[in-house]
Amino acid sequence: MVGYEDLRRPGGYIVQVLAVAACYYAASRLGLLRGLSVEGAVVTPIWPPTGVAVAALLIFGLRCWPGITLGAFFAVLSVTTPRLDVLAVLVGNTAAPVCAALLLRRARFRNDLSRLRDGLALVFLGALATMLISATVGVGLLFVTDRLATHSFWPVWLAWWVGDAMGVLIVTPLLLLLRRARRPPPLGRWKEATALAVVTCALVPLAVHSSISMLFLVYPLIIWAALRFQLVGSVLCALFTSVVATVAATDGVGAFAGLSRIEVMVKLQAFNGAMALTALLLSAVITEQRTTRRSVEKACQELVEVLEHLTAGDAPPPRPQPHTVTDATDDRPRPGGTL
Repeated sequence: MVGYEDLRRPGGYIVQVLAVAACYYAASRLGLLRGLSVEGAVVTPIWPPTGVAVAALLIFGLRCWPGITLGAFFAVLSVTTPRLDVLAVLVGNTAAPVCAALLLRRARFRNDLSRLRDGLALVFLGALATMLISATVGVGLLFVTDRLATHSFWPVWLAWWVGDAMGVLIVTPLLLLLRRARRPPPLGRWKEATALAVVTCALVPLAVHSSISMLFLVYPLIIWAALRFQLVGSVLCALFTSVVATVAATDGVGAFAGLSRIEVMVKLQAFNGAMALTALLLSAVITEQRTTRRSVEKACQELVEVLEHLTAGDAPPPRPQPHTVTDATDDRPRPGGTL
């Protein structure tokens, strides 16, 4: 991995921009594998590049935005011929993640997603609010250039907006967690993780491809993953379920059989959105509660040590100085602790 000191150099910055562009383009190719036709326009239920873009801005900073523009340019170039109006799409696809990063920084967002406020900020600021920009610019461009009828504006706009927001809700937390991964869990955790993975791989396709509406069976798996493995488990479970559901929806089978394209889009986006929100917010609440409990236990232990020294007539032991925690998007150090 390239160190941050190396990335501050001109050569390292160029490598960083190219890496972001390559990841954005690769994510766009994955997103284009499955699309839905809504009112004559092809939209993706999940657009992973938005999640890649927001994660890159949160990790590397706003200076990597040219990589997003470059990746978006090649992504657009792969599906259409270059025209002057493509610049508007590039502006929208770049401005939305940049605004998301700015709003999250304003909200003092932490990349470890260890607080409920971080989960809420990512949902409402990073996904739902700022992705309005890319959807409005993209669909507005289609409408102005007479490639989209008036009655089709709002269905296509809704599909575009939800697809971009889903990319942030599912892909961004996963990339932020992968960056912070340090060591593998103990063997006992691997056994439970394997059991969860086996049950998920067996139950999710059954629930999605069943002609009976059984999508609700996925939520106990999300809760299990969030309770035992916090965000990494719930996000991976949500990502797998979203992929399986998207494939079934685009093929028109299982729970999505016999529906019109609009109904398929609405059902799929509602399912993916509710599942991603459940996974993200529930795991954030659990992580915050566990962090608070560890802090309380540590404070109680320190209090017991102080009382033991006072009872023995000794001076209380010196308390360690609080360490400084740097906010994920703020370079200013602050006293450690949980909120």
